[in-house]
Amino acid sequence: MGKKALVFLAAGFEEVEAVTPIDYLRRAGIAVTIAAVGQDRLVKGVHGIVFTADTTIGELEKSGGLSAAAWDAVFVPGGMPGASNLAACAPAGNFYKAMAAAGKVSAAICASPAVFLAPLGILEGKWFTCYPGMEKQVSSGTWTSGRVVVDGNLITSRGPGTAADFALALIEKLLGPAEAEKLVKDALL
Repeated sequence: MGKKALVFLAAGFEEVEAVTPIDYLRRAGIAVTIAAVGQDRLVKGVHGIVFTADTTIGELEKSGGLSAAAWDAVFVPGGMPGASNLAACAPAGNFYKAMAAAGKVSAAICASPAVFLAPLGILEGKWFTCYPGMEKQVSSGTWTSGRVVVDGNLITSRGPGTAADFALALIEKLLGPAEAEKLVKDALL
């Protein structure tokens, strides 16, 4: 059985930080499910691009799909107000905490480490990175300026320009370095 990842999209998310990891993970053979945070499967990004999600967080809750046992990884893009909208969604936060507690791959990029993960306590005792300046909002964890920071099963990254690196770190963590290197070669990165 292949690896499965869940990505949450909330209105105002950063499009590049969503589509790049979704695309690269799917190219690597990882089944990625896009879940909209809200009632509608249509989610508008911060630059006006509308995505059609596979499901909504409400549909996942009703079907029992928000169980950490069902997934290998969860990741979230940043963008504002996307990260704030995500942080306001208790089911997304509860699921993310369950994934981290179960030792599953848990990842966030841009504003989301500071705005979504830090209030959940996910960064406590961890090394992380985020969009420049957002680290000032974080009182737990240890910030570093790396493009991508991997601390155990926690993966964080800086912003749109690091989305490919972020995706490769997820692939490497889920499938190993050889699969990540294969994607680098195939995508001409």
